[in-house]
Amino acid sequence: MQVRSATAADTGAIAALHRDAFGPWEGDVIADLVAKLLTDKSALPLLSLLAEEEGRVVGHALFSRVEPGAKNPGVAARILSPLGVASRHQRRGIGEALVRTGLTRLQNDRVGLIFVLGNPDYYSRFGFVAATGLGLDPPHPLPEDWRDAWMVLFMDAGLKDRISTGTVLCSRVLGQAHYWQE
Repeated sequence: MQVRSATAADTGAIAALHRDAFGPWEGDVIADLVAKLLTDKSALPLLSLLAEEEGRVVGHALFSRVEPGAKNPGVAARILSPLGVASRHQRRGIGEALVRTGLTRLQNDRVGLIFVLGNPDYYSRFGFVAATGLGLDPPHPLPEDWRDAWMVLFMDAGLKDRISTGTVLCSRVLGQAHYWQE
């Protein structure tokens, strides 16, 4: 398996991957979200990564810019959304490889915080912790059973003591309320 940066030529393969990874209920929604994020100037800079095996796209991860609250100017932050792996390639470490590659690249770019809305059991293995308890609130209220799924990773450990509480602001596209509901 190889992880590389996605290009404009990969757009169709990325959409097909997310349709497969998220299935008939969510696949079209996620594919549409990715297409819109890739053209959303307020999401820049983006980090879009592909995993390939034998020339086929088997995974995709997208990190886009967020603002970690008005009281934290100058703190570079991203959100991982979405992460998808082709259905027949899941549970083989592809998602983990995409996340770890993304985190390494973002750390090299001096990004201080990474947010995610996802399974706490999965994302805690990378060092993500619940963000709401730290006062870093999601852009929109979450269903009660999702509260622990709103997570943050401090890429710069010194930020834990310096970060101010507030609402995290996503790009124009990802900031839409319907992406934060069941």
